Amino acid sequence: MGDRSERGSAKHKRRTTIAGDAAGAQAKRGGAGETLSGQVKEKEQRHETPANKHKSHSDAGDDAFSCHKLQESLLSSNSGYSNYRGILNWCVVMLVLSNARLVLENLIKYGILVDPIQIISLFLKDPYSWPALCLIIVSNVFIMAALYIERKLSVGTISECTGTFLHCINLAALLFVPAATVLSVSSMTPVGGVMALGVFTVLFLKLYSYRDVNKWCRESRRAKARTLSRSHSCPSVHKANGTAGYTHVSYPGNLTHRDIYYFIFVPTLCYELNFPRSPRIRKRFLLRRLLEMLFLMQLMIGLIQQWMVPTIQNSMKPFQDMDLSRIVERLLKLAVPNHFIWLIFFYWYFHSSMNFVAELMQFGDREFYRDWWNSETIPYFWSNWNIPVHKWCLRHFYKPMLVKGVNKFTAQLAVFFMSAFFHEYLVSVPLKMFRLWAFLGMMAQIPLAYFVGRFLRGNYGNAAVWMSLIIGQPIAVLMYFHDYYVLHYGNAAEGVAA
Repeated sequence: MGDRSERGSAKHKRRTTIAGDAAGAQAKRGGAGETLSGQVKEKEQRHETPANKHKSHSDAGDDAFSCHKLQESLLSSNSGYSNYRGILNWCVVMLVLSNARLVLENLIKYGILVDPIQIISLFLKDPYSWPALCLIIVSNVFIMAALYIERKLSVGTISECTGTFLHCINLAALLFVPAATVLSVSSMTPVGGVMALGVFTVLFLKLYSYRDVNKWCRESRRAKARTLSRSHSCPSVHKANGTAGYTHVSYPGNLTHRDIYYFIFVPTLCYELNFPRSPRIRKRFLLRRLLEMLFLMQLMIGLIQQWMVPTIQNSMKPFQDMDLSRIVERLLKLAVPNHFIWLIFFYWYFHSSMNFVAELMQFGDREFYRDWWNSETIPYFWSNWNIPVHKWCLRHFYKPMLVKGVNKFTAQLAVFFMSAFFHEYLVSVPLKMFRLWAFLGMMAQIPLAYFVGRFLRGNYGNAAVWMSLIIGQPIAVLMYFHDYYVLHYGNAAEGVAA
C-alpha cells in the first residue's frame, strides 16, 4: 500500500512537471525561434552542395567588387547636378585677370586721365551760372500748382473738367518748359541738362499719379455719399494709427504741403494717402549706403574718363572711313567698360541711393528691383529691373487702357512707345540734336522680345537678354557721340585735316 501511494505521488509530480515544462516551452517558443532558425540555416549550410556554395560566393563577390552603376555625367542636363560654385569662382578670377590686363594696357597707353577739374566742367561752364540748379528750384511752382488745383477740386470750387484741363496744362508745362530752357540757354551743359530733365520727368510721373489717386478718392467719396443718402445713416469716423505710430490720413486731409513734399522726395512714382513706414532710421545702414554712393560715384566718373572716353574718341576715324571691321572692333572694345559702368550705376542708383533716401524718409517699401539678371525674356527684364517705373506704367497707363477696352498687345505697344519717347527726350534734348537712336533702340525691343520668346528658352533666352544689354547700349553711345562730334567739331577737324 505504501509503495502504491509513493508511485501515485511520483506519477502526479511527473505530470505536473511535464505540464509546467510544456507551458515554459510555449512561453519561450518566441525567443527560441531565432535560435532554431539559426540552427536550421547551419544545417542547410552543412548540407549545401559545392555548386550552390560556388553560386552564393560568386554573387557576394560581384556585389563586393562592383564599381559601376547607372548614372549620368555631371554636366549633362539629366544629372540634376546644380552646384557650380567652383566654376563661378573660376569665371570671377578670369574676369578679374582679363580686366586687370585691360587696365594695365590702358594706363601704359594713355597714362592717368582722371581729372577732377574736368568733372566740374561737365556740370558747369561758368562757375557763376547755375542754370540746371535754378531750373530744378523752379519745379516747385508746378508742385504748388498741382496741390492747389486738387484743393479746389476737393471743395467743389472748380468742376472735374476744369480741374482735368488745368492738370493737363501743368503736366505739359513740366515737359516743355525745361526742354525749351535747356535748348535756349547756352550755358547749360549736356550733363546739367540730363540732370534737370531727369528731375522734371520724375516730377511729371509723380504729379500724374498724384492727380489720378486724388480723383479716385473723390469718386469713392461720391459713391459712399450716394450709399449713405439712400440708407440715411452716417458711420462713425475712426482714425487709426499706422504700424509705425503715424496717423492714418483720409481724403481730403492729405492735401497738405507736408504730404505732397513727402511724396516728392520718397523713392516711388505711385502716390498713396498712407505709405508703409519703417519704425526708425538705422544710422549704420544709412552710413553704409552713403559711403557706397560716394565711392561708386567716384569710381564711375574715373572709369568714364580713363576707359570709355579714349575708346570713343578712337572710334571716330573708323566711322568716318566707314571701315566696318574696325567699327565692330571698336564696338566690342567699348562694350566691356560701358556694361561694367552700367552695372555699377544700377547698384549705385537702385540700391545705394534709393535705400539711402528711403531710410532717411522712413519709407517702408524697398522693392526697387527684382531678379532681372535671371530674365529669360525681354518683357521680364523690363518689368523687373526698374520696379518704380513698372508699377507706375501698370497702375496709371496699362490697366486704365485695358479698362477702356484696349487689347493687351496694343497696350503693351503703347507702354514701349511711351518709354521710347522718354528715353529720347532725356538724351536728344540735353545734346541739342535729334537723331532718334534711343527711340529706335527701345522700339527694336518689340521684335527682339517676340524672337526671344518664340525661339529661345531657358539659358538661351537669358543669354540673349544679356547680349542685348551688352551690345545694344554701346551702339547707341557710339551713334550719339559720332553725331555730336560731327555736329560740334566736324568743321574744326576738317580744317585741321586740310
